[in-house]
Amino acid sequence: MKTIGLFGGTGWVSTLEYYRYLNQGMNERLGGLSSARIFMHSVNFAELNELKEKGPQEVYNYIKDNLLKLVEAGADFVMLGANTLHMHAEKLTAELPVPLLHIADATGEAIKTKGFQKVGLLGTMRTMEKDFYKKRLAEHGIEVLVPEKEEREFIDHVIWHELEKEIFSDTSKNRFLEIMNTLAEKGAEGMILGCTEIPLLIHQEDTSLELFDTLKIHAKAAVEFALKD
Repeated sequence: MKTIGLFGGTGWVSTLEYYRYLNQGMNERLGGLSSARIFMHSVNFAELNELKEKGPQEVYNYIKDNLLKLVEAGADFVMLGANTLHMHAEKLTAELPVPLLHIADATGEAIKTKGFQKVGLLGTMRTMEKDFYKKRLAEHGIEVLVPEKEEREFIDHVIWHELEKEIFSDTSKNRFLEIMNTLAEKGAEGMILGCTEIPLLIHQEDTSLELFDTLKIHAKAAVEFALKD
């Protein structure tokens, strides 16, 4: 079994879920008392948020420095427990001495197994508006639809001011579902929950749309990678 190096999830509420899914997934594969071998950097989000104000290079340095600490501790590969932080993934992949397991690659493979070619994407403003995520999915032959500007702003606000604080309101859930239905009307065959906190608000039983829980998908891919020869 390879040792997993986990940076985050960025918020502690998703970090809990990552830790749970990684260990549950490993136990499902191996049985008995088996669990995952994990070195984890638990992120102080307030610290990371302050670095964001100083610019992307400061954030990148923080991420890389802590990933290298995980490698030094013995991690055989690393993963970023947040979709948005994958804006730095390409550069990190080139500079790290171990593989970085990309969340969009894992998600793209999951979408392809359903035979979908066009999906909606919900996430932070950066994930929805910048090209790093959509471009990666395009390499898998997947077209991405994002909500309108006002809807993107609403989603982003809920992520930072509610979900990261473990607040899950029916009002926000209903608005998310409305936005998802609008994307479906525009041709989205499924919906990427492209922030690792969104699956704590929106569940498959809430909608007839196929949901792609990026946290669960990423964790499953990590278990598979850890057990690969």
